[in-house]
Amino acid sequence: MKLILRYSALLAILAISIGPFLWQFATSIKGPNEDVFVPDFIPDDPTFSNYAAVADVVPVWTFALNSLAVASVNVVTNCLGAAMAGYALARLRFKGRKLAAVIFASSILVPFEAILISLFLVMRGFGLTNTLTGVVLPGAIAALNVLLLRNAFLALPAEVEEAAIIDGANAWQRFTRLALPSVKGTLVVVALFSFMFSWDDFLWPLVVLSDQEKYTLTIGLAYLQGTFVQNQRLVAAGTIIAVLPLILLFLLLQKHFFRGVGEGAIKG
Repeated sequence: MKLILRYSALLAILAISIGPFLWQFATSIKGPNEDVFVPDFIPDDPTFSNYAAVADVVPVWTFALNSLAVASVNVVTNCLGAAMAGYALARLRFKGRKLAAVIFASSILVPFEAILISLFLVMRGFGLTNTLTGVVLPGAIAALNVLLLRNAFLALPAEVEEAAIIDGANAWQRFTRLALPSVKGTLVVVALFSFMFSWDDFLWPLVVLSDQEKYTLTIGLAYLQGTFVQNQRLVAAGTIIAVLPLILLFLLLQKHFFRGVGEGAIKG
């Protein structure tokens, strides 16, 4: 009986989690004569022409390339910058190290909306408004990623690093040759988080960008959604285009993702 209840609960959670996405996908391939408000998961007249129609109405591939550029740069900067900061907090000894760790942890508690105006004024002062660089910089090194990598580096046995010091390895050599290879899983987690947050980010690109050709995918589709009000099939197709890269990326890297979560949770 307990087993039945467990599987029933899992099926219910699966239906709640996956059901809306499947309905959205089914809507995106419905023909022009089908009712989009009826939750039919298998359309009677499936067609993929709605995806081509989205590109005819909105420069969706330009938006997607902008999002890909922003997300890719954020992945690189977070993996490198957060790894160096995390290693410094975990393995190097310097004055203020504990205070720096507390500041990183505290910054996670600050809502982004609380610093939005100040951040915009800083970007305007540097002349980076309405640029993809201005979109990238606030998320270039996320505090959460620094703490994840710090915890992963703390799990590295001290004896291993001491042996490297005896062999004459400097801090950079220990970081690149010893520490980084031991946290590959956590680096995958950081890469996934960075890509996901950058790809899905809506508020900051909406504030900092004004030219349509520089829009990322999320604000591009949302800003021009008024064009789609008479055709919910195109709305659904645009949503699937925005979500599909994240799903594929997670499916490809899920094994490394779960292993990396374990690496970053060994020590606090």
